[in-house]
Amino acid sequence: MMRRIKPAELLSNAELCSDKGQNAFTAMFGADERMLGQGYAIYVLFTDQAKHHIKTIRIEFDPAKELTYDSLTPVYPAAAWYEREINDMFGISPIGHPDLRPLVLHESFPHGYYPLRKDVDSKIQVRGQREYKMSTAQGAGVFEVAVGPIHAGIIEPGHFRFSQAGEDMLQLDAKLFFTHRGIEKMVEGKTIGEALLIVERICGACSIANTLSYCQALEKLTEQEVPQYAWLIRMLLAEVERLYNHVGDTGNLCAGLGFAPIVSMGSALKEKIMRCNESLAGNRFLRGVIVPGGVGRDVSLETLAELKITLDEVKKGYDDIVEILANHSDFLNRVKTTGLVRKQTALDLAMVGVAARASGVDTDCRRDLPYGLYSAMSFSIPVEHSGDVYARLLIREREVTQTIKLLHQIITKIETSETKKLNYGKASYRTKEGSWGMSESARGNNLHWLMLDETQKIYRLFVRSASYPNWLALTMAVQGDIIPDFPLINKSFELCYACMDR
Repeated sequence: MMRRIKPAELLSNAELCSDKGQNAFTAMFGADERMLGQGYAIYVLFTDQAKHHIKTIRIEFDPAKELTYDSLTPVYPAAAWYEREINDMFGISPIGHPDLRPLVLHESFPHGYYPLRKDVDSKIQVRGQREYKMSTAQGAGVFEVAVGPIHAGIIEPGHFRFSQAGEDMLQLDAKLFFTHRGIEKMVEGKTIGEALLIVERICGACSIANTLSYCQALEKLTEQEVPQYAWLIRMLLAEVERLYNHVGDTGNLCAGLGFAPIVSMGSALKEKIMRCNESLAGNRFLRGVIVPGGVGRDVSLETLAELKITLDEVKKGYDDIVEILANHSDFLNRVKTTGLVRKQTALDLAMVGVAARASGVDTDCRRDLPYGLYSAMSFSIPVEHSGDVYARLLIREREVTQTIKLLHQIITKIETSETKKLNYGKASYRTKEGSWGMSESARGNNLHWLMLDETQKIYRLFVRSASYPNWLALTMAVQGDIIPDFPLINKSFELCYACMDR
């Protein structure tokens, strides 16, 4: 269901679609549809969890008139970054936005440069013209600590500016998008297959989640159904991706406080799974298997037998990690009540995934917007309520158990399947019509919105990873803790830089 409205009608229609806050703010993005005989557009999405549906608002702007609208951010704080990005990329300005600093385009970009407009000059000279001021707290005894964007390790670039009173963190401002690759612009005019190769590489840790969301968006533009056997293989890959992320992220969390033995144990278990990935897909990142309409290759019984052995080994090793952490008083002292995000904050920011569920928000698109054969599977979605580092750890620990349980169910169904159809071949896609696809990654739901032109090439692709809505929560989670806790809090979210730099 899509509401087509004028800019002046946005706030009232957003209130209707949100149903007084019952439906979660999901995403907001712009599009230049002038080549389709229309104007500029902004889309706002709300998830109706009860009805398993996404409600969409489309606001059309006449390019001959002023490109402004009343900001949603004062009412829906989750809209803050989306509106800043739309302003950067399209020059459509939200009136009343509390912080309209550039988000994606840093100081080196000139004023009046809007990269996602169709008529943008790609040969424009990039020179430092913009000003970007970090947000800091003021007052007697307050000082600043700057971290990044170049870090001592091998992580991707991000700049963090702490406002401190002694060791206590009063405020954190995060500046990302340092290596923005322009993927949404890059895929314009490309074929579905050409874009698929790029989508698979948006993020190394979410290859399947991105591919699955992209393909689901495409499949909504056809009348075809994906074969059940193909869905089993897709789900197998998605749950293996979730498993290796959760296992590795447990170890990474412990790196935030120097607990080296668990870091090593987590890395060793993750490596076992990554080697299974090689057998499943021919590469460690599970690329090249999922295609529009199904999958491009089968999984052998020998590979499934190898995976079952690995799952047993991972379960045993991970149980050891859980037991060690549960009985280590110094570790528990560091993680409990640290990096707190309250439930109302999680709701206001429309958080997703592990971080949302750790703060009491019961959300998972495998259940809320069911796809594939998940509705026929037996699994539970763990929820904690303390909203601290410890809660985010517990969610991962319990999701590892559920993921292994799910994988055994999927493997059994693949082994006993009588029909092994991988896909239905080529399809004809509806064009000039937008569609969305969503999958649940290890970090939360991952959204792709897609529109094709009359030649069935990419007209507009919008990508919103699970990390996007959760980055704002990190800046709030640190408040009141000491600065040595920042690495621990940061790793408990395990947010992705590459997903921002799309």
